[in-house]
Amino acid sequence: MTPSDEQMARILLQTRTIAMVGASIKPDRPSFRVGTYLDDVGYRVFPVNPGHSGKELFGETVAAHLSEIEEPVDMLNIFRRPDQVLPMVEAAISALPGLKFVWMQLGIRNDAARILARAHGLDVIEDKCLLIEHKRLISRELAV
Repeated sequence: MTPSDEQMARILLQTRTIAMVGASIKPDRPSFRVGTYLDDVGYRVFPVNPGHSGKELFGETVAAHLSEIEEPVDMLNIFRRPDQVLPMVEAAISALPGLKFVWMQLGIRNDAARILARAHGLDVIEDKCLLIEHKRLISRELAV
């Protein structure tokens, strides 16, 4: 099911904090560009990547695992292959009690993860870029 613009805008407006799984410190990577944009427009982005653990990114220390994030998180943003999504959603449900949304980036879909997340009351967006949708739906509203 394709989410409506209204649903995506609501999610973007209700989100303040984002756990970004697969965040990269490499400027040429999509997760770096998306995370930098989200940080620049006012979201607090918690980067998660065991390969960069302990480094700084988006003004935060990179966590190796979701369970290391001690702050409330509204959204799980996933930059991982589709076959790695279900374990990320399971970990997020366990580690992030205030989680409301799961957002899978462009090209990422996982039926089992979507079903599990929705069973736990989470809104799920698949195969959409946060940066693109924010610019299209939210930045436009702010310019009006």
